[in-house]
Amino acid sequence: MSDSSAERPALPDHLSIDPRSPHHDRAVLSHDIGIRFNDKDRHDVEEYCISEGWIKVAAGKTVDRKGRPLLIKLKGKVEVFYR
Repeated sequence: MSDSSAERPALPDHLSIDPRSPHHDRAVLSHDIGIRFNDKDRHDVEEYCISEGWIKVAAGKTVDRKGRPLLIKLKGKVEVFYR
């Protein structure tokens, strides 16, 4: 198991799944990442920041005028790990 963890890049403090974001990292996102927010696993996170303690999730089915989901910021304890 230590061989597979050596191949994985370090998890960044701030990561986004949006390819247009400056915080998008394809190398990290190619692996399965788990996010625990306030001690509950979340599978709907679009962006996170560990040091500032927030995640961004889609606000239901609401979209902006370009068809992208509107995001809301939730504050709390953020933990990120490889699965």
